[in-house]
Amino acid sequence: MKLHLTALASAFLCVVAFASVAQDVAPFLGRWALTIPSGGAGWLEVTQQDGYLDGRILWGGGSVVPVESVYMVGDTLHVTRVRKVERKGADGKVVRTQEFTETIRATKNGADGLKLSIEEVNRDGNGVKNSAFEGKRIPAMPPAPDLAQVKFGDPVVLFNGLDLAGWSLTDGRVNGWSAEKGLLVNNPAQEEGKPHKRYGNLRTDREFEDFNLTLDVNVPAKGNSGVYLRGIYEVQVMDSYGMELDPHHMGGVYSRITPLVTAEKPPGEWQRMDITLVDRHLTVKLNGKMIVDNQTLLGCTGGALWSDEFRPGPIFLQGDHTGVKYRDIVLRPVVK
Repeated sequence: MKLHLTALASAFLCVVAFASVAQDVAPFLGRWALTIPSGGAGWLEVTQQDGYLDGRILWGGGSVVPVESVYMVGDTLHVTRVRKVERKGADGKVVRTQEFTETIRATKNGADGLKLSIEEVNRDGNGVKNSAFEGKRIPAMPPAPDLAQVKFGDPVVLFNGLDLAGWSLTDGRVNGWSAEKGLLVNNPAQEEGKPHKRYGNLRTDREFEDFNLTLDVNVPAKGNSGVYLRGIYEVQVMDSYGMELDPHHMGGVYSRITPLVTAEKPPGEWQRMDITLVDRHLTVKLNGKMIVDNQTLLGCTGGALWSDEFRPGPIFLQGDHTGVKYRDIVLRPVVK
């Protein structure tokens, strides 16, 4: 009888311990919009399945990637990630890539906030630095909107075909953009034997909420650009003709949403994009084909101006990769 009671007591203590752990973890589960130490946009998702914690992260630029580990110590969530540091020569070419494992620590800050810190290895490998930053819980996703019931306002012509009126760079980099014969052209030229120039992205001065956006784009062979919606979601623009479906290819939401079908034209041909953003759901038609069908946007993408998905933002065009041409850029805002 004593053994039976002891076994029951042990089982009870295990249940209590598990419940305590689950209760501590629960406030951290979900998706978080981050403002990382650089001031840029980040994103974190923490999940729990079969008793294990896991997660994905976006840190400034690049893709959403799995984290190395997620675990609790007391009331603090620990997330480890691997950061790749590219060593480049004077010509801007990568000569070596190194990997560093870094730890993010998070504690609750009110009902919907996080206080975070990260211990980062210095780029030269000499020592580490600790930086504080913040996160905010992303509200639950609403149901997919009935686009047939959505009303759009009068069209807004974003590019006049004559000059860059209404547009400006998102940063202080070199400007490769110009208006040429009715086209919005990016020419990020490099000079042989000289340091690599970093060209800027071009944004509308006006900011928008939900809308329908149509435009034509001409991508050269191996070209790469992007159309950012409200400054946070990148619809990829690149020469992916003949390639397999991938969230990094033409018309996909960069590293988040894979196109349903391939619809690209060969490089050098004009392609039509028809993009609708409503209630954090996205629809993309490429060259008349539906490739993203009213799908959910779980968070910002790499290169976003900020991580807040609920503030108005600009349309901006990525100009830091290769040459590209745009024309007939027209936006119709949603009328509420």
